[in-house]
Amino acid sequence: MEIDPDDLFRDDEGDPDNELFQERESTKELVVYLVDASPKMFATTCPAGDRKDDTHFHVAVSCIVQSLKTQIINNSYDEVAICFFNTREKRNLQDLNGVYVFNVADREYLDRPTARLIKEIDNIEESFMSKIGSQYGIVSGSRENSLYNVLWVAQALLRKGSAKTADKRVLLFTNEDDPFGSIKGVIKTDMMRTTLQRTRDAQDLGISIELLPLSRPDSDFNVSTFYSDLLGLKGDDLARFMPAAGEKLEDMKDQLRKRMFKKRLVRKITFSIANGLSIQLSSYALIRPTLPGAITWLDSVTNRPLKTERSFICADTGALVQGSAKRFQPYKTENIKFSVEELSEIKRFSTGHLRLLGFKPLNCLKEFHNLRPSTFVFPTDEELIGSTCIFIALHRSMLRLKRFAVAFYGSSSRPQLVALVAQDEIISAGGQVEPPGMHMIYLPYSEDIRNTEELHTGSNVAPPHANDDQTRNAAALIKRFDLKDFSVFQFANPALQRHYAVLQALALEEDEIPEIKDETVPDEEGMSRPAFVSALEDFKQSVYGDNYEEENDAVGNGKANETSKKRKAVSENAVKESGNYDWVDLADNGKLKDLTVTQLKYYLTANNLPLAGKKEALISRILTHMGK
Repeated sequence: MEIDPDDLFRDDEGDPDNELFQERESTKELVVYLVDASPKMFATTCPAGDRKDDTHFHVAVSCIVQSLKTQIINNSYDEVAICFFNTREKRNLQDLNGVYVFNVADREYLDRPTARLIKEIDNIEESFMSKIGSQYGIVSGSRENSLYNVLWVAQALLRKGSAKTADKRVLLFTNEDDPFGSIKGVIKTDMMRTTLQRTRDAQDLGISIELLPLSRPDSDFNVSTFYSDLLGLKGDDLARFMPAAGEKLEDMKDQLRKRMFKKRLVRKITFSIANGLSIQLSSYALIRPTLPGAITWLDSVTNRPLKTERSFICADTGALVQGSAKRFQPYKTENIKFSVEELSEIKRFSTGHLRLLGFKPLNCLKEFHNLRPSTFVFPTDEELIGSTCIFIALHRSMLRLKRFAVAFYGSSSRPQLVALVAQDEIISAGGQVEPPGMHMIYLPYSEDIRNTEELHTGSNVAPPHANDDQTRNAAALIKRFDLKDFSVFQFANPALQRHYAVLQALALEEDEIPEIKDETVPDEEGMSRPAFVSALEDFKQSVYGDNYEEENDAVGNGKANETSKKRKAVSENAVKESGNYDWVDLADNGKLKDLTVTQLKYYLTANNLPLAGKKEALISRILTHMGK
């Protein structure tokens, strides 16, 4: 088998050092949602905007549905379970009263979310009372403890997976701040003690328990009554806990979204400092481009994922080749053979460790050196005790001396120099803003940097320079169009949002595709204000003068002027021809496919839309522009 030189040193798709695709290496999350189904959750209402008031049970279920939809998109390998407690019916492996584990067919209790699970949990309110039922699980004169039971069930579900490879969490929705309020005396004390002990047992197994409280209209949720002990909240942590955050549905969704979004470990790195001294670091991915999910091939009959297998067949005998195939590279008159192991060894430049080379002043690091998103590193003592102590000493010295570290980071296929820039902790009144640690910036090679070149229209023509009036008007224009408190998180990718909206509608068999708001479209209403229009006109007049349109036709050589006239004539003809068609009627009746490509381009040209692509792409572009 001949070696492809271009493929020999190509990055592997499964390269463990490629941090844009680290889902398989990231920590998987196992989440159990616990929803209080007592009569109070159905009787209590909360504001829901223009619509009628919603029950707290509806708020909790809606939050879970929204979270599951997001989870399928962002972290499709995570697994979830949904448990209702204070129920009339019971369904759980422990056969405990008052606990109902909700599930659908062809799925384990704790498993990856499916479209069928989301669809059925979204409609569960219609049949909840008849099929599952609601009742108080903790009542006077009974030793039944539904809260203890549901924590036991959740702990049993989360036995799956190791604490080192899975992040285990329990999210509890309730509007009852005193679950044992109806019980008095020794029995109450004993039930509280056993419940708190069950919680501590779960936490000892690496399970984190979080509360999402819902405040009733007549009183706020008082976390100090019981749940502060269950969650271990004291002092400042107790004061910062905001029970009122769940009063409205949107507030509750935002709160759940924030709690579900956790920084995930990308991989662990050994940092070799000097003379055999090494420490261990944990790396975390920061901002990364969001990409559509990978395509999975399915069987046309069973709809199950297909497994791809590859076999080599001998060209001479037609028999299957047993063992690993060998490759060769022609060299002069001989074919140099390589085994798969030898090729893998050739491609491996380094062990993948981070090796310190030295230090440089911070002013030597330029903005254009940052070619790709950086990685945040933080010490860990899990395997190398003392890593945190050494890291802190190095971190403080780098901040004090204003230096950054230059290191060699050799992945299996891409050795690279990196800069380690120390970041100090920033704390405000609301808590920690920036954590202490280091940013690993991937430095460019010398070939990646190009010197800027000045372009002049002619050797004897001086380059144009802006005068003071033009500079002043440009500054005023920039100031008027300044985006206050800009953040990339304010703008979602409209193409991806549309992509996922279509997938959601198909998977959940929804009649309509959810409407997507394109946040990248300019604010025409805001830009039409007199102050903005005045600043734009002043800038245009100072640069181009009063007769801008006339000058635009007269400037340039004859060839460019002729091309401009031809383009204008084509555009005018397209507008004229486009007016001969009832495009709305053609789109509604599906007759666009009957038109020729030339006829379709009349509409595209008249509306300044791209003309590239096949006929199907042109029709899709027209329908999108028409909002069909």
